[in-house]
Parts: sequence; structure tokens; C-alpha cells
Amino acid sequence: MPDCTAPRDLTASPGAWQASLTLGFADDAGTTRLYNKLHHGPLRVQKALYPEDERVCQAIIVHPPGGVVGGDQLEIDIGVGAQAHAFITTPGAAKWYQANGKVSRQSVHLHVNEHAALEWLPQETIFFDTANVVLEQHVELAEGATFLGCEILCMGRRGSGEVFNTGRVRQRSSIRRAGRLIWWEQGDLIGGRLDSPLTLHGKTVCATLTAAGKPLPAAVLNDIRAAIGADGEHVFGITQTKGVLVARHLGDDSETARRLMLTVWRHLRPHLLGREAVTPRIWQT
Repeated sequence: MPDCTAPRDLTASPGAWQASLTLGFADDAGTTRLYNKLHHGPLRVQKALYPEDERVCQAIIVHPPGGVVGGDQLEIDIGVGAQAHAFITTPGAAKWYQANGKVSRQSVHLHVNEHAALEWLPQETIFFDTANVVLEQHVELAEGATFLGCEILCMGRRGSGEVFNTGRVRQRSSIRRAGRLIWWEQGDLIGGRLDSPLTLHGKTVCATLTAAGKPLPAAVLNDIRAAIGADGEHVFGITQTKGVLVARHLGDDSETARRLMLTVWRHLRPHLLGREAVTPRIWQT
């Protein structure tokens, strides 16, 4: 298994951003409130929104420069207090530009306390050719906590004819419950080597939805497979083990990937969170 850890370069290249964002959510007599909001650099969060009701607090993370360049380092830390429910998304696709000889990094740490819920659903991520990126995501769950997260990765810009030939994207993700590791994976996507069945099998878009909560009956997974199957021919799979459910898709179109992952989310949300799915308005703009 490749080592996906790149040496940490603590010196920023000229013009590079060192940005961090810390958010804290807490339950206040049945209302989830964004009580802690700290930032350094260009990472921001818009005001707290309540498109469903007061129990679910939605926050939209924005990165004003519009993209990430070589040498940029982003740190995101989110805590959800007991009984609270936070929904985090972004206003549009994240774009990782050329490396310029520097590694770009994003490190995400998510902490979900007892009987709290966190939905981490950023929009798609686009990696331009020659981007050199390290992505880390670590989720810490207390007993009774629920996490539902999704990522859609686009290698190159197929619509513009740009192929991801010379870049590199390294990933590492983990989920722990009460300190015990229940999910861990790492990946190393190297430009020009994505045709192998061990990588993307020649596809340019990969999507993963991960859910950690109460175990779901097989009938729920079968319903999802039937719904995806009715949507056409897709490279799609869904499995569940040790309280972690993972759905994956490989393809060449980000809109298709989004539609399929939203189908999975809409099926899972009532079972995991006791709520029907409400699509954020920002996704429709």
C-alpha cells in the first residue's frame, strides 16, 4: 500500500494562503446554534441558516479566492455538541489549481458528540492538471452520534479537454467512535496512471458517500441499489460493515455523480436522522 503522507512544508510559497476555520455548534433547548466561529485567512462561513427548522443548523463554507494554488494550506475544525445537528456545505465546486512546485493541503477534523449529527456535504472538487494535493479528513464520533459525508472528485476538466496527466492527489480518511477506529482508507491518484482497475479504471470522476450511525437493514441498501439501477447504467456499489455504510460511483460526469449520491442521501436520511431530505437551495444556483 502506498504511503500517502507527503512531507509537510510549513513555508508558504509567495502569494500562498495559510487559512483555518473553526466552527462549534451546540443545542440550545432544541435549537442548534453556531456559537463558535473563528477564522484565519480567506476561509469563511456565511451566517447560520435554518431551511428546515430550528433543530438543523446549516452553514456554508466559502473560500473567497475561488480556488487553491500550490502551497496553500487549509485547516477546518468542526465540533457538534450533544443533541445538536449541523449541516455543512459549500456554494460551488472547489478548484485546486497548478502546483507551482508546492504541495497544497486540506486537513478536516470533525467532532460529533453524544446523540449529535453532522452532515458534511461539500460540492464537487475539481483538480486541474499538475495539481499536487494532500487531503486529510478525520471524524471523531461519540456513542450515539451520526455522521453522513460525501465527496465528489473530478480529475482534470473533461468539458474543457484537460486531462489529469501530471498531477497527484493523496487522500487519507478515518472515522473513530468512542476512540475506536471503525473506518480508515488512503488513496494515491497519480496523473497518467488512472486507467488501472486499482485506481479509477479510466474514469475521471469518483464519488464516495460515507455514513456512520445505527446499522441499517439490508432492505434499505437493496432499495438504494434498485433506485440507482433505475437511473441507468452506472458503475456503483454500496456496502455496510461495522456500522459504516459506504457508497461509491465511478464515471465521467460530475452532475451524474451528484445525482446518484443525492439519491443515496435521500434514502439514508430518514433512516439515520429521522428526517426527509431537503436539498439546500445553494446547490440549485
